[in-house]
Amino acid sequence: MNNNKFLEDLQQHAESFAKAVATNEGEWIIKGFIDVYKRIYSISVDTKIVSKVLELLLFPMFVEFAEKRNYKLELCPQQNFYPDLTFTHKKSGVKFAVDIKSTYRATDTDVNGMTLGAFTGYFRNRESNKNTLYPYNQYSGHFVLGVIYSKCPNVGDERKQFSLEELPRIPSVIKDFQFFAQPKYRIASSRPGSGNTKNIGSVLKIEQLINGAGPFTSLGEDIYDDYWMYYLTRDMAQALGVKRPYTDLKTYLKYKKRGIDKLRAHEKEIINLEEGENKNDEEGNE
Repeated sequence: MNNNKFLEDLQQHAESFAKAVATNEGEWIIKGFIDVYKRIYSISVDTKIVSKVLELLLFPMFVEFAEKRNYKLELCPQQNFYPDLTFTHKKSGVKFAVDIKSTYRATDTDVNGMTLGAFTGYFRNRESNKNTLYPYNQYSGHFVLGVIYSKCPNVGDERKQFSLEELPRIPSVIKDFQFFAQPKYRIASSRPGSGNTKNIGSVLKIEQLINGAGPFTSLGEDIYDDYWMYYLTRDMAQALGVKRPYTDLKTYLKYKKRGIDKLRAHEKEIINLEEGENKNDEEGNE
């Protein structure tokens, strides 16, 4: 079992997700919350609420996916733990991390954006168990199951209550779902998720999200890891009392070239220095 095979399996299964969360007209099947007196309260279009309810709807489908493909499925033990879902291939023991992310269409071609997890903590200390089910480096691959949707224009009053008999008249708050699955690095941008946060931001073009065609796709996961492991926000740099080494891929390239050019210019000196240091170490150990 490898990353490509897992991605292929996940993408195939994700093709059926839209039918499970939407009506034949493409509207969300969730209309609101119901209490013990059978009163229905219309759901908010707030992105955090929508995201959580979508997760709850999808969990049974992930259970089905795991059983069908011979994976052991584990959920994150606490809120804000990484990842949302851990799939362990029963035969090989290989682990795969999957985060469920959702965002709404801002235009016909762009989304509002999504955050792809922290670039500090477990991302940098990859042998740590802090805030993650398993250490980051124990996962063979890190994936995103993404949900893109549109907000319905005529959303009802959130304060209004409905009876069960009125269920067909309750408007859906979102519609037109599009699901995709991609390795996290392929849909990552070179900027944080929002403002000065310590979360990796996604690309905004729908086509890039669906096809996994972000800027790190051609550069590779090693460059993605290196870029985000040493990225500093403005606040992080101020706390350390240093200048930010780079803020995007263009300045990252300049930063890397500056360092490599200097190293290459003194390559012979460094090699001789290393040989001398090794010799001294050997003599000191005798």
